Order: sequence, then C-alpha cells, then structure tokens
Amino acid sequence: MHHDDKTKTHTETHGAVDPLLITTEKGKQAVKWSFIGLMLTAIVQIIIVYISGSAALLADTVHNFSDAITALPLWIAFSLIRKKPSKRFTYGYGRMEDVAGLVIVILIIFSGFFAAYQAFELLKYPKTIEYVEVVALAGVVGFFGNEAIAKFRIKVGKEIGSAALIADGYHARVDGFTSLAVLAGAVGVWLGYPLADPIIAFIITIAILKIAWESGKMVFSRILDGVDPEVIDDIRNAVNDVEGVRGITSIRVRWIGHRLHTEVNVTVDSDLSVKEGHDITIDVRQKLMKNVAYISGTTIHVDPLDVVDECELNGYW
Repeated sequence: MHHDDKTKTHTETHGAVDPLLITTEKGKQAVKWSFIGLMLTAIVQIIIVYISGSAALLADTVHNFSDAITALPLWIAFSLIRKKPSKRFTYGYGRMEDVAGLVIVILIIFSGFFAAYQAFELLKYPKTIEYVEVVALAGVVGFFGNEAIAKFRIKVGKEIGSAALIADGYHARVDGFTSLAVLAGAVGVWLGYPLADPIIAFIITIAILKIAWESGKMVFSRILDGVDPEVIDDIRNAVNDVEGVRGITSIRVRWIGHRLHTEVNVTVDSDLSVKEGHDITIDVRQKLMKNVAYISGTTIHVDPLDVVDECELNGYW
C-alpha cells in the first residue's frame, strides 16, 4: 500500500495557499531589498575608492558588488520554483536553488582572488591614500550596511529553509567585518604605516575564502541530499505518535529547494483494510506537516506487520 503526495500539502484540503508560494515570495522580497541595499553601499564605496586610492576599500567594494550580483541567480531560482512540475522535471524546479548556491560560492571565491591580486599589486607598487578620514567613514558605513542586510537574509533564509539565502547572508556578514578591516587599514595609514592597507586587503582575502568554504559545505550538503540528523529524529517521533503505526522501516529525506520531501515506510497491523491503511497515511502526513518544519511533500508506504522482520523494523538506522 502506497500513498504519494509529492507536490501537495495538507493545507490544500482546507483551501489555504500553498506554503511553497508564500516562502518563495518571501525569498524573492529578501533578494530584492538586499540587492538594493548592497548596491547603494557599493556605489558609495566605489566613489571613495576613486578619490582615495585605497586597495583595502577597493577589495571590500568588489566583494560588495559580487555579493549584490548573487541576487540575480537567487532571483532566477525563486522564480523557477513557482513553476509546476513537468514530465521532464517531475519534482519541480526546486534544485535551481542549489545551482544558485553554487554560483554564489563561485562568485565569493572569485572576489577573494581578485582582492588578493589587488593587494599584491599594491605591495609592488605602493600608492598614497588620500582622504584617510573619508576611507575610514566608508568602512563604518560598509559594516553597518552589510550587517543589516546579513541579518535580514539570514532571518528570512531560516524562516523559509533556504541554504542559498542563508549562505548569502553570512557572505554579507563577512563583508561587514571586512569593512571594519578597511577602517583598521585607514587608521594604520594615518598613523604612518603605509603597508597597513595592502596587509588588510590580504586579511580580507582570507576572510572571503573562509566564508566560501563554509558556504560551500552547506550548499554541497544540500546537493548530496544531506539533512540535519535532528530532522530524522523529529520525523521518527512524529510518526511513532500516530495511532495505528506499529513501527518504521525506512525514513528518507531530501531538500528540494528550500522545502523538505520525505519518504517514510510505516508498519501497520496486517489485518487492516486498504481504507484503514490509507487513513493512517493521512494521519501520518498531517502529523508530519504539523510537527516538522519545512516539509512540503510526503511519500508514505505502508507495510503489513507480518511481512516485516524484527531487524528490518528496528534497524533503519
């Protein structure tokens, strides 16, 4: 006996809006407003770079521009997620969010190497920083602008379960701290240490590559169908509480975009009718939707108790 609900949610039976549409719209709004904020911050900074010639500020500005550009693949991904599944893409287009995450990681790495190149050039051909006070002010502005955007992205990303949006939020947070590094470089130059600027630029590079590593791990985990083990525990506890479920033989969970799809094999008494088994799958789905965050699709298979041995019943993990 098998019951599958890959694209529906239990809320549809009550006439409610599909939560996937709501979360996707939240994601698009977060991308739009963070893009506007980062672009304004970067434009202010590039003007000051042109005036002052600061390599550290240039590195930070390039990173801010790349961070703003990451809004484009995320916007495309959130737009495609709204499309209905097709015969070719039967699970829908949620995986585009993972593709966007990869693009984000690549852009972060690129901006890191560009920052290193600029710092190396300045070590070979030192320049004089003009208007050090203005450069310091730009660093402060960059920090507060990026931190506000980081909090916004991370908050929305956690609300909707988007790894790509969360990674982009941490990316913005690192941008904020590198802006503070720009401030430190400007102070160093003001105190009479001209090499402080390129040295700080190298520190920015390390920070950028570190966030690329952390973001990459998160994104690749999603691509490889990795989930937090606590999700499995939450599913097991929810299913075991359903009346009529005698055990669980299998739990499989994967992220499709920012929503979870779960496949569960439950064991029931062998003398139940088809309708009684079907009713149990409905109860299981409703329990999962209520108690496990981010679930959007469920596939529930029912196994009669007399065909499941003890090892299979208790050894799914």
